[in-house]
Amino acid sequence: MHRSTFLKAAATLALASSGLAFAQTKWDLPTAYPATNYHTINIQSFADEVDKATAGKLKITVHANAALFKAPEIKRAVQGGQAQAGEILLVNFQNEWSIFGADGLPFLADSFDEAMKLYRAQKPLLEKKLAEQGMSLLYSVPWPPQGLYTKKAIANAADLKGIKWRAYSPATARIGELVQAQPVTVQAAEVSQAFATGVVDSMMSSGVTGADTKLFEHTKFYYDMQAWLPKNAVIVNKKAFDALPKPEQDALMRAAAAAETRGWAAAQKANGDSLDRLKAGGMQILPPSAALKADMTKVGDTLLKEWLEKAGAEGKTLVDAYRK
Repeated sequence: MHRSTFLKAAATLALASSGLAFAQTKWDLPTAYPATNYHTINIQSFADEVDKATAGKLKITVHANAALFKAPEIKRAVQGGQAQAGEILLVNFQNEWSIFGADGLPFLADSFDEAMKLYRAQKPLLEKKLAEQGMSLLYSVPWPPQGLYTKKAIANAADLKGIKWRAYSPATARIGELVQAQPVTVQAAEVSQAFATGVVDSMMSSGVTGADTKLFEHTKFYYDMQAWLPKNAVIVNKKAFDALPKPEQDALMRAAAAAETRGWAAAQKANGDSLDRLKAGGMQILPPSAALKADMTKVGDTLLKEWLEKAGAEGKTLVDAYRK
């Protein structure tokens, strides 16, 4: 009798503990950037908030610095369910769908306010496309305005001819071609090594990327072009989201909205901080000359024209809505 009572109790306990195990959902969230980057810090805060709001029922593990998947692989990993969520740089996927590259068009939106205006116009299109691909947008945060890093002083676009140019998206590769530089594809995690070993001598990127990778050790000039503000998007696999109980879905979306607001503020702060770090490291932070600005604006016009041809009616709708 005692033995059967004991066995019953043990079975009940086993059942209860397996219930507990099933009550907790574990998600992976890969990102391509270092743990110290403001995007990653923001994502970690988002994951912590979700953990707290769901009383530990939804645990999101953030995998920084391309440790789980490299930057170009993250979108497919989320789409295919190998990761439940992930952070992507939207412009990386312009070849797949032109609208992903809207915020990489030089001098279309060249300040935080303009970037937010562009995001508002772009967001409904992004949500629709991601839904078609079995995903949803959780939130999006910009990088600071993009500037030009070079190892030598640059007076105009002609000075970039033949220079080894880091490309990380279709638009940055095309800019390299238009200024007759030599585009070389280098992911964020490999930037420092690429500059150190002479694989590249120049790139357009944010002050944050330069500060993160200590570029002041390898290159001396940063021209504050304020050319464009590309955005990272944190996306989620729709099946994984739909499988969550409603309270957890709500908690996730609340944390995402808070992360978006916090992230935009962090981007503005990071811009000032990173330029200070570059300067402290011995880099010259310079405004572009009138000739360089004019040359690069022309490049921007060409890119916009080419982009509109590919993006068709959707692209025109987006640019019209943005310029309203």
